[in-house]
Amino acid sequence: MRCSDSPGFEAALRGRLAGQRPLAVVGIGDELNPHDRLGMLAAGRVDSLGLPGVSVFLAGMMPESITAPVRRAKPAHILFLDAAVMGKPPGTLGIIDACDVHGDLLITHALPLPVVMEYLEREAKAPVTLVGIQPDLSSSGDRPTKEEEQGLGKLAELIAGWSRT
Repeated sequence: MRCSDSPGFEAALRGRLAGQRPLAVVGIGDELNPHDRLGMLAAGRVDSLGLPGVSVFLAGMMPESITAPVRRAKPAHILFLDAAVMGKPPGTLGIIDACDVHGDLLITHALPLPVVMEYLEREAKAPVTLVGIQPDLSSSGDRPTKEEEQGLGKLAELIAGWSRT
């Protein structure tokens, strides 16, 4: 797993997205759960930017529910955004391989996320990258913490920078 506190995260994300247009961004999580909402918040931020070549899908707790719309968008790459307990400081971003996804890493989903990722890779014929955002497990507030906000902002900035290249 490459995290934003390691020098390789940004380069790894840029490398995965290089030349991959159009891009589908999929927000995952429970917006009502402070520890599971970050993927949805991140996708909402990306959507609000109105980036050319980027389609945003808000999957909530059931990422399998957006597989048909994502396939219809015919993306060259699919970027899943989700809260992930990685044992890192809050707001840390990390690329998570599907083989590393297990019950205590990602908080809630109806169908196992690796199954959805594999299905979309096969059926949409596009690679899938999962970016995890470390939640602040000590917070239970209505709003993201300062550290979570920094991670959300950093992720939106990276995707916006990709769209300008």
